Amino acid sequence: MTDYASRRTMMVDTQVRPSDVTKFPIIDAMLSVPREQFVPNSQREAAYVGENLDIGGGRVLLEPRTLGKMLDVLDIQPQHVALDLGCGLGYSAAILANMCDFVVAVEDDEARAEEAQSLLSELGIDNAAIMAGPLAEGSKKSGPYDVIMIEGGVQTVPDAVLAQLREGGRIACVFAEGNLGVVRVGHKLDGVINWRFAFNASAPVLTGFEKEAEFAL
Repeated sequence: MTDYASRRTMMVDTQVRPSDVTKFPIIDAMLSVPREQFVPNSQREAAYVGENLDIGGGRVLLEPRTLGKMLDVLDIQPQHVALDLGCGLGYSAAILANMCDFVVAVEDDEARAEEAQSLLSELGIDNAAIMAGPLAEGSKKSGPYDVIMIEGGVQTVPDAVLAQLREGGRIACVFAEGNLGVVRVGHKLDGVINWRFAFNASAPVLTGFEKEAEFAL
């Protein structure tokens, strides 16, 4: 029988902490949430590898280092309400639920959203709700949010999503730029998002976050 608890500890000690992620709430959440339960059964053995994990449909579970560093730059507080876009089978929502007051997670695959909600329920996580719908629309009715995290690559972030960020709030996502990608964190001040570079990472671009083609006459 696989010792997933040991793998979880090794993931944190070899992938997360060495990436300058040391805040106790992040480490504690990543040590306590069973990552192997939030991947397709065929991928369980690979749940703790240090790379993006294919969960089907062109989507990935972000590598532990990327997720940990995104959580770090968002500076999540216990009273925060978070929006998690592209939550997959719910791993990121489970992590966020350990760190903040409430999480609204959106998944565009209805079957995946249902499975994510049942996985969270099995673990007794009752401060996260999974919604099925287009990722690019966010979840307006539960906003505005203190933090927004996008679980995949973006070329652009729709105004509909940015409008759901509370004044003074923060958003983090992986901007796909050519073959490379960078994580930027945006801080909303006076209704304007000010983006800054955080670190390098990559992920496939999510549906609805592609840049519109520019047509030259």
